[in-house]
Amino acid sequence: MKRVDDFRLRLGNKDYVPIMIGGMGVDISTSELALEACRLGGIGHISDAMVQDVSDRKFDTSFVKEKTKTYKFNINNMDKAVVQFDLARLAEATMLHVGKTMEAKRGDGLIFVNCMEKLTMNSPKETLRTRLSAALDAGIDGITMSAGLHLGSFALIADHPRFRDAKLGIIVSSVRALQLFLRKVSKLDRLPDYIIVEGPLAGGHLGFGLDWKDFDLHTIMDEIHAFMRAEQLNIPIIAAGGVFTGSDAVGFLEKGAGGVQVATRFTVTHECGLPDDVKQEYFKASEEDIIVNGISPTGYPMRMLKSTPAIGSGIRPGCESYGYLLDATGNCSYINSYNREVLANPDTKNIVVMDKTCLCTHMRNFNCWTCGHYTYRLKDTTHKLDNGQYQILSAEHVFKDYQFSTDNQIALPPKEEVAVA
Repeated sequence: MKRVDDFRLRLGNKDYVPIMIGGMGVDISTSELALEACRLGGIGHISDAMVQDVSDRKFDTSFVKEKTKTYKFNINNMDKAVVQFDLARLAEATMLHVGKTMEAKRGDGLIFVNCMEKLTMNSPKETLRTRLSAALDAGIDGITMSAGLHLGSFALIADHPRFRDAKLGIIVSSVRALQLFLRKVSKLDRLPDYIIVEGPLAGGHLGFGLDWKDFDLHTIMDEIHAFMRAEQLNIPIIAAGGVFTGSDAVGFLEKGAGGVQVATRFTVTHECGLPDDVKQEYFKASEEDIIVNGISPTGYPMRMLKSTPAIGSGIRPGCESYGYLLDATGNCSYINSYNREVLANPDTKNIVVMDKTCLCTHMRNFNCWTCGHYTYRLKDTTHKLDNGQYQILSAEHVFKDYQFSTDNQIALPPKEEVAVA
């Protein structure tokens, strides 16, 4: 019976353990988590989502404070079109986060950054170019382009000296999306180094509609494998979304996948950036507690725990401090929903907004509990301790369980006497 460790992911002229940890923002996929994957011979992701706030927390910078001060005059204004990012400061924050991570890199693996196209930041093309270029400048091994088709993203960095040196990949959820992307980048004579195919059971934002149940990752992978063979393209395909055990992973590797991307099981590790009390919420979740809704201002459905505090929370839009989802005209669907409720309820102190949520503020405060479909199985990966808490795991333990387990088995860690604070 084969194990994940019987396979290798080839990128360029090197082989890696075919396990990639997904890039969960905002600093949920921490540098520490990515560094562990790299040390163990796989691939770890950090995320550049809300990178200025991440930098402030980690390096005692004041990017958010300075931006808030600059636009303080606009806080009570319903129109946020004036709010812009200082691109030099954005580049500085990105280079700090990426650079410090790369300085700490050990082992034979790689570290990538996940870059979401849907972080439009009131200047989509310019801010995306800055984020991509700064990550390359800081020495990142590779960039995974997510949350969007990224039809113009390669062109934004085509003149960068590392454009053909760094590993560049794309996340897609269909053959059609992949075809559109490949057609666009063919003009640059630069194909992606890897393609992540994310199925409907993934965590967070989904590349599907609310009909996500009608789709299946194995079927999508088969379709993409067939397309790649027909086009005679030899690019590693990474299966993602619902890969919960090593045996799940082997099922894709035996059918030709180059590797798997996993994330859900790492949300409850010490290295994950979620607060420990939120990790306990993930452990306690039942299958009925996990929902897919449309409250994200991005326009994508999003999977989360139904008890997530962000649902229905009518907080004032925090665009002066954050503003990551402002479109090219300075608009965001949460702002529209919030303003609608304020105008409809002028005497109400605590506004309730059910249809959308202020994703920036809630993600920053870890109050948007996005999760994978199989989060309800996390309780089966560890011990419930005498005090009622679930034992938090190490990233190394989870990584090696994926790497070496067989027959859909999940190895439990040695039991601790008390929960680790």
